[in-house]
Amino acid sequence: MPYDDSPPPTRRARPLSVAAALAAVCLTAAGCGGGQEADGAGAASPRPGADAASSTAPTPTGKQPEPSGTASPSDSRSGSGSDPKSAKPLPKGPLTGRTVVIDPGHNPRNRDHTREINEKVDIGTGRKECDTTGTSTDDGYAEARFTLDVSHRLRTLLEAEGARVRLTHDADRPFGPCIDERARIGNEAKADAVVSVHADGSAVGNRGFHVILPAGVKGGGADTSKIVKSSADLGARIAGHLVRTTGSAPSNYIGGNTGLDTRNDLGGLNLSTVPKVFVECGNMRDPKDAALLTSASWRQKAAQGLADGITSYLKG
Repeated sequence: MPYDDSPPPTRRARPLSVAAALAAVCLTAAGCGGGQEADGAGAASPRPGADAASSTAPTPTGKQPEPSGTASPSDSRSGSGSDPKSAKPLPKGPLTGRTVVIDPGHNPRNRDHTREINEKVDIGTGRKECDTTGTSTDDGYAEARFTLDVSHRLRTLLEAEGARVRLTHDADRPFGPCIDERARIGNEAKADAVVSVHADGSAVGNRGFHVILPAGVKGGGADTSKIVKSSADLGARIAGHLVRTTGSAPSNYIGGNTGLDTRNDLGGLNLSTVPKVFVECGNMRDPKDAALLTSASWRQKAAQGLADGITSYLKG
């Protein structure tokens, strides 16, 4: 995939319980038709940046995406899992007392720090690049900007339900965080759920979203044995609600039309000790999917689907 030098994914059969959970949600949906490494794991943490890059800044091609209307990168609630006392009080709601970590894939300025992001970090079962630049649409709308926009929207929705929300970053650092640090932020927050937001960069004609689940991994610093089942439940609920809310079908090229894929090569999943999934919201390299991903109204629907899936899981 463009801009991504990750090794090919290792596919594994999805658990039966996941299939059942997805099927249950899809019964009320319009119908279920029918990866890049974008996580973070890291040995040495990158230095925080002094200035923030706006998620609506022009791309290298000069194209300006629609504004998100959400919080800016300087928002005090976000950045490396911080939880400042100055944050405004949250409303009481069904998610009061719950902590959700949102991991916006990549960083808009990773492209300016290729040496740093190419340095290998430990993912428990081996070593892998700190991070990647991510992909983009043919018109230059970067995945890293898409993930920040959707993450801002998702945060707003979850906070309205009373959840305590942290972002792993908000373009408030020069690059990264590395994939191990992204996992560590969720672990240290003792998050009830972690969702890493992404968009894929596959071939034209490959369409739809898919949710990546952690495989059973044990080795080095990785042990997913305690989160495989809960993560599968989280992922299935998100997949079902994305179908219902966005109208998009599950991927027609990964996951056998289920929208679910299990991998053992992603540091952000391998190193997580709390329930976590990756969501590839669509394929930026397919013109039809790109038209959705660059639409502010569709991104709001995607955020709503993610929020509904997370809420369903946490209330489950």
